[in-house]
Amino acid sequence: MTSEIIDTKDLKNDPVFGQLSFDNHEQIVFCNDEDTGLKAIIGIHNTTLGPALGGTRMWQYKSEWEALNDVLRLSRGMTYKAAITGLNLGGGKAVIIGDAKTQKNDVLMRKFGEYVNSLSGKYITAEDVGMETHDMDIIREVTPHVAGISEAIGGSGNPSPVTAYGVYMGMKAAAKYRFGSENLNGKKVLVQGVGHVGETLVKHITDEGAQVILNDINEARLEELSKKYGASVILGNDIYGLDVDIYAPCALGATINDQSIAQLKAKVIAGAANNQLADELKHGKLLREKGIAYAPDFLINAGGIINVYAEVAGYDKAESLKRTENIFNTTLDIFNLADKKSITTHQAAFNIAQARIDARKKEKNN
Repeated sequence: MTSEIIDTKDLKNDPVFGQLSFDNHEQIVFCNDEDTGLKAIIGIHNTTLGPALGGTRMWQYKSEWEALNDVLRLSRGMTYKAAITGLNLGGGKAVIIGDAKTQKNDVLMRKFGEYVNSLSGKYITAEDVGMETHDMDIIREVTPHVAGISEAIGGSGNPSPVTAYGVYMGMKAAAKYRFGSENLNGKKVLVQGVGHVGETLVKHITDEGAQVILNDINEARLEELSKKYGASVILGNDIYGLDVDIYAPCALGATINDQSIAQLKAKVIAGAANNQLADELKHGKLLREKGIAYAPDFLINAGGIINVYAEVAGYDKAESLKRTENIFNTTLDIFNLADKKSITTHQAAFNIAQARIDARKKEKNN
């Protein structure tokens, strides 16, 4: 087991740390274990508000550079997700390079847990893409610095349902802002990505009477959920020009880009994916100019971190749902603030989150 911990304070001019996704991260940990085949990266962006909490994603990245870029973007997003939601947490994330379906096993999870444990609580891991509650239980065998463990052993369980509920609340708030009513009955909603979170979101909006269109790379999954929820299906990537009211990206990030924005007919974007804007400033502005109401992803997908934070802060499931439901009010506030300041919704949410971080940093320095 070997690891390299890079303190980033003196490396701002290095090409690695000068890349766009690097944003004054406090620490990057590269984990490599020859015996288990583990290759992982832990990114700790900011711990001003508290320990960095963020899920571990297992994905078959095309390159190690792609994995590094992903963990940098994701960990940064967690900082602002925690801040805008009022949690006393910092931002961190981890990625394990590999195919979760064929390469994941308990031995690998325990080894990864040892790396998490070596950070002495500065980073708390949890579930993300390619991971399950069972994996968190295995990691818990070697470190206490993990959240989202099974309810049977005192945890909060799978965070996906709470994440989906928060996205649902954010979607309803965006609908109220854009259409004048939070009611989704009759609205055409394209859901891209129907994993755990995506499916639960589909259930919420189907129950409310929305006309749902599903898109995913897993055709068997699409067929299953189409039958289960009576939803339509569209295959492939040519989806952005569909005549829908709401686009809900619930897969990987950066689907809001030059090409997709040029095609978009949806009037609302509200989904669970992280880092939906390929370029936060440019594409946030383009959406505003086009009259598309964008519910900031790091705000409306915060239900998961609210849920796992319960294990750190000691509140119950009812409190988790109450805090998650408040995403509706916060999202409306963000839309109103953006209009008042003539800025994008992303910038409005970011400013509030950054102000909270700056205030805490000032308190610590006094």
